[in-house]
Amino acid sequence: MKIKNLPSYKNLEIVPNNHSDRNYEINISIPEFNCVCPKTGLPDFAIIKINYIPNKNIVELKSLKLYMVQYRNVGIFHEFVTNQILDDFKKACKPKKITVIGDFHPRGGIKTVVKANWPEID
Repeated sequence: MKIKNLPSYKNLEIVPNNHSDRNYEINISIPEFNCVCPKTGLPDFAIIKINYIPNKNIVELKSLKLYMVQYRNVGIFHEFVTNQILDDFKKACKPKKITVIGDFHPRGGIKTVVKANWPEID
């Protein structure tokens, strides 16, 4: 699927992880995420949660905020955007482990929660 104006992992700035000798988890919550339904053009709102164990680098949070804002006018399905964020995060900072959860607000009587993991869970 080809999507116009899709943000790139290159927009995510990385900085060195000063504690790469240990495993610790970073939990990020983006409570005001929004994008657009590709079928109706109506806005979709979600809480995006990113939980990762960093490797040599971490993602700088201001660049993450600016990356997320770029989705505001992108027509994209919930499943696609959640997995795209995971893929971009993986490319940018190469974490040891990552989970991205897209908790989308109900619309039309349907609520969606999408959870993407890497490495994949059986």
